[in-house]
Amino acid sequence: MNSLPSPILIVGPCAAESREQVLTAARLLSEQAGAAPIIFRAGAWKPRTSPRTFQGLGAEALTWLAEARLLYHFPVATEVATPEHVRLALAAGIDYLWLGARTSASPIAVQAIADALRANKQKPLGVLVKNPVNPDPELWLGNLQRIASADVPVIAVHRGCSHRPCWSMAHKVRLARPDIPMLLDPSHLTGDAALIPEAVQKVALLALDGAMIEVHPCPADALSDAVQQLTPDAFCSLLPDLQRPADENAQLNWYRAEIDELDDALWDTLLQRLRVCEDIGTWKKQHHMPPLQPERFEQILHARMEWGSQHGISPEAIETILSAIHSESLKRQ
Repeated sequence: MNSLPSPILIVGPCAAESREQVLTAARLLSEQAGAAPIIFRAGAWKPRTSPRTFQGLGAEALTWLAEARLLYHFPVATEVATPEHVRLALAAGIDYLWLGARTSASPIAVQAIADALRANKQKPLGVLVKNPVNPDPELWLGNLQRIASADVPVIAVHRGCSHRPCWSMAHKVRLARPDIPMLLDPSHLTGDAALIPEAVQKVALLALDGAMIEVHPCPADALSDAVQQLTPDAFCSLLPDLQRPADENAQLNWYRAEIDELDDALWDTLLQRLRVCEDIGTWKKQHHMPPLQPERFEQILHARMEWGSQHGISPEAIETILSAIHSESLKRQ
């Protein structure tokens, strides 16, 4: 098998929108990225939620990628979702293929693509498999195994789930298959170009193998994913971070990333709870009921203490946490 570059950088527009757009993006990256080992990407087929959105231009776009490859000496990559896509892309000389999150949600679709790869005499240099749209590490691992069975290099791409990081899912896959390179997709992970620089820090912190980043010559005019695409210049400013050595505390950083995500969910849930308490306070005022209902608090406290005993959490800890929440809830009421 061919060796993969290090770091692995899959960079280019979300979608191939025109020959001019594809070649302009490739030219700017060629001029500005120096010796960075870029694999130039653009989607020829775009599986979108609504049929009214841009679906890609199909096989015609493959010729523009092939031209960019010839002119600027980049390996090129595109997304595939069917066996026919695989056949057309490989016939056009596309070097790398990727499977998007929607395709990864269907093991039947992934198996069909694996079968097409196995049957095709021409093989890609690598196949990137994004995580499914839902946080399902077992399905992601199964998809990686399906593609690897076609005797092609396989690369995992962590893109999160509906703009949630889902670090726990990615960590499980990383631990289960440390032999498979894993990239970060900060474009989809954040859904916001302004947040990408911070997300890119995770590549070194988690000892990931590179990144897959959407870069458009004029993001404001993009036909898809406009808000999350960088300009070539903005991408090149991230290259020092993308090429940093892996953090020696990468395993600890994985656990901390999981904790941070859980804390975000915890505080969001607490805020939602306090907002409901405000509604309760309004209702109580209308019905001339005092905010404090001791019997209700005792009922909740007893139930949570029983839950805590089942999970190894002391009654004192439960009472301290719940009393603090209850005190803030009364203030809101």
